[in-house]
Amino acid sequence: MLRYDQYVPANVTDGAPLFVLLHGRGSHKGDMISLQPHLLPEAMVVSPEAPFPGAAWGYGPGWAWYRFTGHNRPEPESFAQSQQQLHSFLAELPGALPVKPGPIILGGFSQGGVMSLAYALRNPGAVPFVVNFSGFLADHPSVHATAETVKGTRIFWGHGTQDPMIPFDLALEGREQLRQAGADLTARDYPIGHWIEGTELQDVVSWLRQEIRA
Repeated sequence: MLRYDQYVPANVTDGAPLFVLLHGRGSHKGDMISLQPHLLPEAMVVSPEAPFPGAAWGYGPGWAWYRFTGHNRPEPESFAQSQQQLHSFLAELPGALPVKPGPIILGGFSQGGVMSLAYALRNPGAVPFVVNFSGFLADHPSVHATAETVKGTRIFWGHGTQDPMIPFDLALEGREQLRQAGADLTARDYPIGHWIEGTELQDVVSWLRQEIRA
């Protein structure tokens, strides 16, 4: 099982929302857990650590989900391995929590956003909500945006219009593919670079409260 950090509210009950948040390349499991104070206060938050050491690929001392080969292309083998490990992690996670989780919100930043969106398309209906912070729609043989693969998942895609790492054009390109497939997509743009900012987190919380009620 992937290593992970977790936050569980003191008064948590069965049915509490569960965030599973994936970090970006060169980071670690403690990164995304730091967003907890800005999320739904009643939710549990889990942040797994990617399986590959980032240093071998020039990503610094942290960890990576896959080797990036350019544009919107992850290296196929490492990407597929991480997707399989993520699948196993999500299958085992409920048994490791103190209560039975409610709706799962799978999300992440940069590589973590790419992984989250791809997981939902590879496993249609497996997660009801996906949050993609500044990721792209992966060009990978196992990832397809079709009417069948987008069914049952609601997607929030936030992106910086000044992002130098994953250019805004990739967001426009990926979102259009999702829309063409009929995805339930909420897109928000921010005048920022490659990071998550406060307004974006507020938008995610507002979106989730509305969607969970629906």
